[in-house]
Amino acid sequence: MYNTLLTLLLIVSVLIVIAVLMQPAKNDNAASALSGGASDLFSKQKPRGFEAFMQRVTAVLGVLFFVLALALVYISSH
Repeated sequence: MYNTLLTLLLIVSVLIVIAVLMQPAKNDNAASALSGGASDLFSKQKPRGFEAFMQRVTAVLGVLFFVLALALVYISSH
């Protein structure tokens, strides 16, 4: 059981890395860094399409990673 969970944890961690790398970049230029990003205050929009899908996938994989890690700790302590 421990080896199965450890294998799943490794697979999920690789999938998290892939999901994070596939997310579109948010390009912040030097002007927004100096102004604190005040010009972007009202231009925030909800992500749509592929970006929203990748955010959900990353969140689900993150939760799964923590659940598997806690299960591994529980199994190894008993």
